[in-house]
Amino acid sequence: MATGERNPRVLAIDAGGTMTDTFIVDAMGSFVVGKAQTTPEDESVGFMRSADDALRYWRMDPEVAFPQIVSGIYSGTAMLNRLLERTGRKVGCIVSGGLEDYFKLERGIQTYLSFPYSDRLHVATHFHNEPLVSRELMRGVRGRIDLFGDEAIPLYEDEVRTAAEALIDGGVESIVVCLLYSWRNPRHEQRVRELIDDVSRQRGLNGERPDVFLSSELYPMRRDFPRLNSTLIEAYAAEPSREQLKRVHGVTKAAGAAFDLRIMAAHGGTISVHARELARTLISGPIGGVVGSGYLAEKLGLPNVVCTDIGGTSFDIALITDGEYHITPTPELGRYVLNLPMIRVDSIGAGTGSFVRINPNSNRPELGPDSAGSRIGVCWPDGAIDTPSVSDLNLVLGRLNADYFLGGDVKLDVERARAAIEEQVARPLGLSVEHAAAGILELFDETLQYEATGQVLGKGYSPVDYALFCYGGGGPLHVAGYTNRTPYRDVLVPAWAAGFSAFGCACADLEYRYDVTIDLPIPPGAGAEAKQAAAAGIQQAWDALRRQVTAEFAKSGAPQDQVAYRHLVRMQYAGQLNDIEIYSPAQELQSAADIDRLIAAFEDAYGKIYARSAKSPELGYLVTHAMVTGAVAAEKPALPVEPLADPEPTSAKDSRQVWWRDGWLETAIFEQSDLRAGNVIAGPAIVESPADTLAIPPERRARLDQHRIFHLDYKES
Repeated sequence: MATGERNPRVLAIDAGGTMTDTFIVDAMGSFVVGKAQTTPEDESVGFMRSADDALRYWRMDPEVAFPQIVSGIYSGTAMLNRLLERTGRKVGCIVSGGLEDYFKLERGIQTYLSFPYSDRLHVATHFHNEPLVSRELMRGVRGRIDLFGDEAIPLYEDEVRTAAEALIDGGVESIVVCLLYSWRNPRHEQRVRELIDDVSRQRGLNGERPDVFLSSELYPMRRDFPRLNSTLIEAYAAEPSREQLKRVHGVTKAAGAAFDLRIMAAHGGTISVHARELARTLISGPIGGVVGSGYLAEKLGLPNVVCTDIGGTSFDIALITDGEYHITPTPELGRYVLNLPMIRVDSIGAGTGSFVRINPNSNRPELGPDSAGSRIGVCWPDGAIDTPSVSDLNLVLGRLNADYFLGGDVKLDVERARAAIEEQVARPLGLSVEHAAAGILELFDETLQYEATGQVLGKGYSPVDYALFCYGGGGPLHVAGYTNRTPYRDVLVPAWAAGFSAFGCACADLEYRYDVTIDLPIPPGAGAEAKQAAAAGIQQAWDALRRQVTAEFAKSGAPQDQVAYRHLVRMQYAGQLNDIEIYSPAQELQSAADIDRLIAAFEDAYGKIYARSAKSPELGYLVTHAMVTGAVAAEKPALPVEPLADPEPTSAKDSRQVWWRDGWLETAIFEQSDLRAGNVIAGPAIVESPADTLAIPPERRARLDQHRIFHLDYKES
């Protein structure tokens, strides 16, 4: 095919649970978005189909485009799905003696993660996770490092050998080692690895010996149970996911690509496919959306943003305040509490594929949390789904075009969707199909609206302080509903909303981050000598972490002189429970004055999050963690800049009857690619593209700016 004048530079991939999106940007900022069904058995297949779909708009083949691309970033759900579906490696664990029932007992909060409040109250309706490691493969060994890092009880090496032999005989592929206070002193864990290797050699295993994962190397932070979870997931789900990454990397190389494929990590940067801690990429798609929102917000001069992402299975929300997103050190994911830094993203099980049911006891509609996944709903052609979904409701109300899903590649069955809604939803409610569907969609939108505004109000801010970014395949369809009469500063919908998470991945630098717990106190009224000692302790931790970051960049071949380092800490008032992440004003702590500046930065952040009157310097301070990030700038997408046209758009390509709040209205249908910067589309209107649908109700209007971002507001009264 002809190549035209295109010079593709950046490629980003988001392999979601339903669709694989590919976002390709050229040197001028023009972009194309490709979409194909995810192929979980081999994600490289779905990726290449999606890339073909994107490049078709430029009349290019991957073999022509890929050699020109200099930056390639991947995000996907294979690792998370492996965890949720429990299809990972066979893993054994060696823990401190007496703690062999870690996974059967769990910890309080983990037993009710993801349960609604009503089920948390009743023991009979919530349950423990099924252990990823069976009790037979949990082995305890005696020996103890105390909280100061001193050896209180020597390691019982004979017990380690016995445990290693039992696990090897049990056929494990990996062994996780997590001992108490190993983050203070890793000597016992390191010795356990030596003994496992010795047993493996004696058994003549050589190349077939199990991989050994030490919590003190991978996640050296306090909280032993999240540390065990994180290390286990590294062995159970992340390590076997390297095979998927190798396949994706392989097909790019086969198409002539010269770039080194990177992966979106939870802390907001990208890391190499060869990185040691792959579990950091467990949840990458939603993270990419937040990073992309931050990049776009910076370009548009918006300091505060609510990031909202609607996919087929969930509604994800994150806040960017004063240009920074919040990092949580112990995120909760897949009903597991982890011990790795992650951009805070709150999710509810409400997406466009979420099933709609009527509770037979209360006769009230319920949404999700299960979903139709890649089959969308009852309307999917193969008839495999028999429970209606949110997409089915949109279809029967005319908001979705049955003949234009994925650009017409898939024809949706309206009549089957209508019949299922009639039987399972409308009839039990005593309503018509249209009134039932519209009412439940209103409930769906209000649920999302409460979640988004609750995030802002819960931080002590008002929606007028924030702009809202909407993206994801289902976002444009529902954004008018979940922003209805909420006074956001602006509501923005990128024309590439369906591929926005992939776009966000392309906005991230190559970045590594390492954390370590130090629990270093600064007493109230500390003098210069005490502060000098604190500075030395923090600096020592930073120096060790910086060496780790440097070693990871060496694997990627990044020149040392191009790495930009940032030093951070987490601090709290002594005796309080919650700490705050702070960028250090001084990148090296050499004096008491540097500690004073660090304390001032902490108190400033504390006053913003809570209140100035809540400051408590009389308690003293505790520096809980030290962190170091290193970043190498990568080529990022350029925003398109188009000349402004008249507000009046070109004529609509079609019109159809669409049910809005109270009934059917003749609604103009626009093709997104036909619209020009400066056009204002007054509702009722539908803007269609092969990847998504923007619904504009009768009382709203959308203006397309020069960057191809829609701004949704209200008609003038």
